[in-house]
Amino acid sequence: MNQKYIVVVVITLILLGGVGGWFLLNSEKPLKEKLQITSTQTPTPEVSVMEKPDEESANKASKIVIPKADSLNYDPVINPSDFVSKVDNKYFSLEPGKTLVYEGVEDGEPVRQEVTVTNEAKEILGVKVVVVRDKVFIDSELAEDTKDWYAQDKDGNVWYFGEDTAEYDEGKVVSRAGSWEAGVKGAKPGVIMTVDPKVGDSWRQEYFKGEAEDAAEVLSVNETVKVKAGTFKNCVKTKDWNALEPNISENKYYCAGNVVLSVGVQGSSDKVELVTSSIK
Repeated sequence: MNQKYIVVVVITLILLGGVGGWFLLNSEKPLKEKLQITSTQTPTPEVSVMEKPDEESANKASKIVIPKADSLNYDPVINPSDFVSKVDNKYFSLEPGKTLVYEGVEDGEPVRQEVTVTNEAKEILGVKVVVVRDKVFIDSELAEDTKDWYAQDKDGNVWYFGEDTAEYDEGKVVSRAGSWEAGVKGAKPGVIMTVDPKVGDSWRQEYFKGEAEDAAEVLSVNETVKVKAGTFKNCVKTKDWNALEPNISENKYYCAGNVVLSVGVQGSSDKVELVTSSIK
């Protein structure tokens, strides 16, 4: 083969290779730029599923801790942001204007009790509480006049923040023993009813050392109770006692938002039952 011809062929191939390489390099550039633009517009999301707690964990985290009745260092944590304005627990509800009338026997004498949910406003430990007026009449004479303070947390538990009580004799105040307010002189709030009571659960209802130390334990959650106000099913039965009077206890029955019956079971023969319930 002619050497000149061979040289021409080689030079041609080299030139063609250079042109092809240049074309490939420049044809890839727009593709890369396009890919980069696409990536900028829709970036690959970071994996954050593991960082987000599952629903069960979130619910557990939101639960407000209620110390048991036998807690040695009773110190409930009260955060105002954990509380709501209503008290609508299905076993213990407090609608403004609600009036409950009870009748029975206490210390061998006929007793009548009138409980009214007021529209009064009060704040304790930064929590807006519901004020309930509780009047007790013995032989038709006023024997006790009390203002009780309640609030419900966001989980549905009803807390007791204290009471302003006065005992009467012949129309005159003779004692204010038993009065206390959470946050004053070491007094701490307790719980009246939880959102989901279970047999064996217990809690302090109030705590003011040496003055107010009531507690309760759940004995049953499916009681049927018949009182003057009617027949109630699926009631919660508790055993209530006062650490200052350990030989006295009673059973209370919570049904349809109310305490419908209180019966002395140890050291007491008292019995008080719901007669009427109304809302004005």
